[in-house]
Amino acid sequence: MSNNKKHSSHSHHNHGDMDHSKHDHNEMEHHGGHHDHHAGHDHSGHGGHDHHHHGDFKELFLKSLPMGIIIMLLSPMFGFQLPFQFTFQYSDILVALLSTILYIYGGKPFYMGAVDEFKEKAPGMMALVTLGISVSYFYSVYAVIAGYVTGEHVMDFFFEFASLVLIMLLGHWIEMKAVGEAGDAQKALAELVPKDAHVVLEDDSIETRPVADLQVGDLIRVQAGENVPADGTIQRGESRVNEALVTGESKPIEKNPGDEVIGGSTNGGGVLYVEIMQTGDKSFISQVQTLISQAQSQPSRAENLAQKVAGWLFYIAVIVALIALVIWMVIADVPTAVIFTVTTLVIACPHALGLAIPLVTARSTSLGASRGLLVKDRNALELTTNADAMVLDKTGTLTTGEFKVLDVELFNDKYTKDEIVALLAGIEGGSSHPIAQSIISYAEQQGIRPVSFDSIDVISGAGVEGQANGHRYQLISQKAYGRNLDMDIPKGATLSVLVENDEAIGAVALGDELKPTSKELIQALKKNNIQPIMATGDNEKAAQGAAEILGIDYLANQSPQDKYELVEKLKAEEKKVIMLGDGVNDAPSLALADVGIAVGAGTQVALDSADVILTQSDPGDIESFIELAQKTTRKMKENLVWGAGYNFIAIPIAAGILAPIGITLSPAVGAVLMSLSTVIVAINAMTLKLEPK
Repeated sequence: MSNNKKHSSHSHHNHGDMDHSKHDHNEMEHHGGHHDHHAGHDHSGHGGHDHHHHGDFKELFLKSLPMGIIIMLLSPMFGFQLPFQFTFQYSDILVALLSTILYIYGGKPFYMGAVDEFKEKAPGMMALVTLGISVSYFYSVYAVIAGYVTGEHVMDFFFEFASLVLIMLLGHWIEMKAVGEAGDAQKALAELVPKDAHVVLEDDSIETRPVADLQVGDLIRVQAGENVPADGTIQRGESRVNEALVTGESKPIEKNPGDEVIGGSTNGGGVLYVEIMQTGDKSFISQVQTLISQAQSQPSRAENLAQKVAGWLFYIAVIVALIALVIWMVIADVPTAVIFTVTTLVIACPHALGLAIPLVTARSTSLGASRGLLVKDRNALELTTNADAMVLDKTGTLTTGEFKVLDVELFNDKYTKDEIVALLAGIEGGSSHPIAQSIISYAEQQGIRPVSFDSIDVISGAGVEGQANGHRYQLISQKAYGRNLDMDIPKGATLSVLVENDEAIGAVALGDELKPTSKELIQALKKNNIQPIMATGDNEKAAQGAAEILGIDYLANQSPQDKYELVEKLKAEEKKVIMLGDGVNDAPSLALADVGIAVGAGTQVALDSADVILTQSDPGDIESFIELAQKTTRKMKENLVWGAGYNFIAIPIAAGILAPIGITLSPAVGAVLMSLSTVIVAINAMTLKLEPK
């Protein structure tokens, strides 16, 4: 298993087998193109804080605004008449009627949310708002009725009630807008896929069809500059295709017949005829969307903490309000006591808290996606900040996974280097072995024509021999040649010797090349005190070569079981382990590690078992990932402090603890302060940025 473990598992293109039917995670709302783009930031899961089910806040706010303004004009604030206010006979009845409509219409999302929270036995956000508006509304209606019954004026809270509902609706509208802007990674992906496709019919005429109606096997024409509508294989035509938005590869990639193209990538100058291989929710973009929505809808531990804090605030607010009610009834009178009680309940709404985590997550997910980091499990971010060790696979992860000619050496001056390369390419001409293929493509890149050989025979276990221009040549392994060669062999390389008349005339060193960013990755890990350990299925020599260049510890000849046991052993030592791998053989350890990072969206198995996917297959992206983890975790903590800290200070003041020295908070001012903390939290989340690469 160890050596033949890699089959293009790290290629970007074999998305054909990415059948996610195994995933039963919320696939339901993902049918083809019409994704519900709110799925990503649907806050269900934290105690009914699920705004989408409770109406569109923009519309609610705009329709409630005129009623709210009339109420505020006609009812004095705290019994003080402001210059722009006026009253007339029975204006208070009109106010009571309008307030009733406003309570039922504008207040609906809040009490519906509160019902959800109580059902889950987890009162929080919505329960608090409902408490605030209900107390002020019902007390005010009582005040109006009492005024007509007794004839004396009882102070009402209609002004506070109306301003509170309006401010709460406005705050939610801003919140939804912010959440929407932060988390639109999926919508952006959906927009990459065009709405219509040009289908080529039997008689070569073109019919324009909606992308949703494409079938596997349809032939479509993609004009220059258009986006590719679905995943498929090029039948004819050549062009350069820009896949940057999909795979993160910034350079346009040359595409010829037989190559695969990904839906959502942009065609360059040529016209392509593409046969559709995958449509709808089987397509690569849709797979990625599903991943993003799974990632975004997973409540993280921090989010559960936010809901817990909201619960505490609910109980604290109710208890403090009751204490205030009793104390103020003793030292003052009922209306005063009710003012403080209402104010306390109104101010306790921890809106900023409900936003604290989702906003950061949404922002972090879309930032990550733009860097080719798909974070499936949000806890991965938190865990990464405390990681101690990282286990790395070699082939295809730290290295390109393909044989490359690293060096060509001459042993005498009979031939030039170009002539040696021409002989090497010629003698390997008929072979499909990966080593042969890499020599042939090396010659092509150098623009060298292979020498044509008359006959080529395989020497069993040693190499090949053949005749050209009357000379006999052999290309054999270093071991078969059996004599020492005077040359520096690149670390971890395999050597083939070109022999003429029993004399070495040249040699070619082949090896699996390290990815250019692997070195940066190792430096980044060491800088963050994460110990890198390379575990590879390759032999000792190849492993040692790569490990020495990178300067890291290594284990060679590792089976999937060995890798799994290595992760187990590290975890038993109380270490937090990150695993980085790319293939089927890494899957068990990816799943076991605290954080599993899969390289490339290649193997389905790696995708399923990892917490994070590097869509660009670039190990250097882990540096960005560590940075994203640290910054996201920090922002979450900051936001929790902003969101909750404000309440712990505001509640006692609202209850009148500072009244003896003349400081009190009105419900309206409380609501303004609360909206302010919400805005601060939103701005703080939006300032999450990554260093430019």
